[in-house]
Amino acid sequence: MCFGIHPVKYLGMENMRKRIYLSCPHMGGEEIKYVKEAFDQNWIAPVGPNIGRFEQELASYLGVKHVAALSSGSAAIHLALILLGIQRGDEVIASSLTFAATINPVVYMGGVPILVDSEPGSWNMSPTLLETAIKDRIKYGKRPKAIMPVHIYGMPANMTKILEVANRYDIPVIEDAAEALGSSFKNKKAGSFGKLGILSFNGNKIITTSGGGALVSNDEQLIAKARFLSTQARDDASFYQHSEIGYNYRLSNVLAGIGLGQMEVLDNRVKRKREIYNIYKKQFADFEGIEFLSESDDSYFSNFWLTCITVDPLKCGVTREDIRLALEKENIESRATWKPMHQQPVFASCPAYLDGTSDRIFEYGLCLPSGTAMSDEDCLNVCRIILSCFKVIH
Repeated sequence: MCFGIHPVKYLGMENMRKRIYLSCPHMGGEEIKYVKEAFDQNWIAPVGPNIGRFEQELASYLGVKHVAALSSGSAAIHLALILLGIQRGDEVIASSLTFAATINPVVYMGGVPILVDSEPGSWNMSPTLLETAIKDRIKYGKRPKAIMPVHIYGMPANMTKILEVANRYDIPVIEDAAEALGSSFKNKKAGSFGKLGILSFNGNKIITTSGGGALVSNDEQLIAKARFLSTQARDDASFYQHSEIGYNYRLSNVLAGIGLGQMEVLDNRVKRKREIYNIYKKQFADFEGIEFLSESDDSYFSNFWLTCITVDPLKCGVTREDIRLALEKENIESRATWKPMHQQPVFASCPAYLDGTSDRIFEYGLCLPSGTAMSDEDCLNVCRIILSCFKVIH
């Protein structure tokens, strides 16, 4: 269990504290009903009715026409790149401030990641640097084959500006909404803007299927091909015949049952994530040196998957690492923001278009515990510990 009792430094029950995790699974109660149906009907094999129902509910929620439920968000990105015809040596532009799972599939394909820095407000791909990168790659004779913006920590990217740039150069967009189910930009759901969008249902996401993901699109042929490729690319024949390379990427019927139960509580999970953000924000609203990743105007609606802050040590007298360690001492998990891909040893040689924004976010950024099972008291206790750091330093 995520919130099990965990011993801390001193002996005695009075010093036994539950572990508060960054963001862990939170079941709504109905998941077992759908899983039991799968068992009762012996739909334990990968295929089954839960998958189709889960895909339909996701499509309806996002306002898209077609969804393929898959084994992970990484699998969804990999298939998206295949569907767009990415080949060895092709360049794919992606956000530098992200998790490696966004970039790894580009390398699976033999492609070259082109990394683009963030804009300060949303922490997402800078439309200005995106266009700079495209122009520069074209100048070198390498027109990028796809653009992958990421809705980081649930904060939607400025898809209006990103799509304007993408359309100007006729480059398709794969929208990485792994962290952003429930978020929207200008009242349109994150994941529904691009030619293809991807979701993740990993255990730490706003809803989970234990492990899983989805590929979404309004293009029926693309999703049909994704389903074909995700089930080992078996040709329509009475025997096993394969004319293309396939993958074992389909979500199982049992896990899709968990997803159906989770969809019933998705709106409540978004509501609670936003309440947690507001508790933190209220406690530090006037605190010099603490800034939150926030919605800059009413175009942005974030699920606040994780509440993120930056800590300016010159103004605070304390670093984000001081805070992280103080929380860890109290058995509370927090985590530095993503280390940008251009700083990662495995991607350090990739072309990158930077202005220092994501470097600053990583240097000063901290993700606070944001699990929807946290109580208000838990959140206030986190705030109390953070405030105690300032008192000790000062």
